Amino acid sequence: MTSSHKIREVNMADEPQIIYAIRVFFEVIWMIIKVNYEVLKSTFRMVIPSDPKDVSDDIILITGAGHGMGREMALRFGRLGAKIVCVDINAKGNEETVKLIKQEKGEAFNYECDVTNRSAVMELAEKVSVQVGEVTILINNAGIMPCKPVLKHSEKEIRTMMDINVNGILWMIQAFLPAMLERNYGHIVSMSSMAGKMGLRNLVPYCGSKYGVRGIMEALSVELHEDPRDTNGIKFTTVCPYIVNTGLCHNPRIRFQKLMKTVEPGEAADQIVDAIRREYHEITIPSDMYYTNKIFGLLPPAAGKIMTDFIGTGLDPHD
Repeated sequence: MTSSHKIREVNMADEPQIIYAIRVFFEVIWMIIKVNYEVLKSTFRMVIPSDPKDVSDDIILITGAGHGMGREMALRFGRLGAKIVCVDINAKGNEETVKLIKQEKGEAFNYECDVTNRSAVMELAEKVSVQVGEVTILINNAGIMPCKPVLKHSEKEIRTMMDINVNGILWMIQAFLPAMLERNYGHIVSMSSMAGKMGLRNLVPYCGSKYGVRGIMEALSVELHEDPRDTNGIKFTTVCPYIVNTGLCHNPRIRFQKLMKTVEPGEAADQIVDAIRREYHEITIPSDMYYTNKIFGLLPPAAGKIMTDFIGTGLDPHD
């Protein structure tokens, strides 16, 4: 604790109760004013969204860029003029993504890295800094999704998934956040899932990992908010897709096809890129599930299960 904090605590302890009560009263009034201001601002932005920011001067690193949403995001950001750092353990797929970006006259760089290896991630950060520049937008997209009943998961499957889906994000944050803090400029994006907002059958360990991603992002946002340095220039976006046709969801089960259809990777990437450029704190894909989930969370557990049975949407086990 700093000496100034100690002095303040002593002064507060010595002040008369009436002064303390008056001060707290005005602090409460000021808090209410600020909270209402933020609520009104958020409501206004729901009706009139902010303009998407220009990313042509940004260096955007995307993990899992070799296929699916990672590739689609890389292509879209490349078309917007950003420098794209493609990272994947799949060298062939990653090279193909870089090739596609360059064919469209974009600028892209290919790095092979296992995000579960902390030392490799730290080396990646050093290489990118020297060879490309400081990353300004970090997109933690790499992830796997084994799908089967919890008792049928092997220890290796669970440990590998947690290493990629959770630890990999922590290593990337530790590697690239310091440079953002030095410049008070950056944007960290992490892929959670609707499985990180609700429990789903056949995805027990996966749900745990994606709840973990949301927890990491929320806690990191709070930690930087309370940092004595000015960190307002660093933004956070958590993305929660439902069922996206990336190859991870082999056996989707959807009762109401028109209401809850499978989303194609390109469509999901469009929404994610837009959310990042508008600096949204959290989005769901489809977007209407953001509010549906909040309403769902107000129900008693038994009522929620009844609704889940009626909706009849989820994933059947992978073969």
